Amino acid sequence: MSAGIPLASVKSQIFESVLGFLPDWVQITVLALIVLAVVASWVVKLKRRIAHRRAVRGGQPVHAAAQYGRGSGADHPGAYAPQQTARQPSGADHLGQYAPQQAQPQGSGADFLGAYAPQQRRSEGGTA
Repeated sequence: MSAGIPLASVKSQIFESVLGFLPDWVQITVLALIVLAVVASWVVKLKRRIAHRRAVRGGQPVHAAAQYGRGSGADHPGAYAPQQTARQPSGADHLGQYAPQQAQPQGSGADFLGAYAPQQRRSEGGTA
């Protein structure tokens, strides 16, 4: 009857053989937990989809990475994100006389043309 072609994958055969050695009540419990995990993932996915649709309908901005089916944990760090603190002074703040001089606001390149600068036009009276 066997044609040499396996009907189930290797993973499912291993899973069935491991469950086969366990008592019936453990087999039923494991299968029930697997079914519960699958159903819970569907519920979470459905809740996220509904929340996304409500946000879009309400006109609230939706982060590009937070759209349904996109993004990762790094896009939503939550309570684990590093706290934004005031900037701590660094070694560059204590350079003293060795610190670079504060740059003075400089004009444009046209301010340094010197003799090559275009002459100012002066309008005198009605002469054009």
